Amino acid sequence: MGYDLQHLDMVDLLSERLMLLRRIMENKWDAFSEIPIANSEWYMISRIYKQETTISSISKSVNISRQATHKVIKKLEDKQLVDVRDHEQNKKLKSIKLTTLGEQCFEQYAELTQQLERKIANEIGEESLTLLKNILKLDWKVDREVE
Repeated sequence: MGYDLQHLDMVDLLSERLMLLRRIMENKWDAFSEIPIANSEWYMISRIYKQETTISSISKSVNISRQATHKVIKKLEDKQLVDVRDHEQNKKLKSIKLTTLGEQCFEQYAELTQQLERKIANEIGEESLTLLKNILKLDWKVDREVE
């Protein structure tokens, strides 16, 4: 890795590992596909995969502003990864779903993610990886600190 993580607290450790994993995945995807997709775009794509939802719902689920959500969605639409149209029941809402290309990209990205996960399991052990994932899935009951 090249730098010492021993002095970092939990928040900084998580941040460092997340940045590293995001950078690795971005490089893997860029080597795999000619369609550039940013981490924020992958985050949105993962929320939309296999469902039709609204931009408003996506904005709430990813906890970013509507304006930022619209910006990311527009980029995805320009890349022909999502289809945006008026919602059937409420014309003020925009309905969004992945295109066939968007679903294919997500599935390919998920496979690249699984490859990275297998590599990590080989290094730290399957049991440790499972434990880490289970800990990260727990409700830490700290979200009230944000409100």
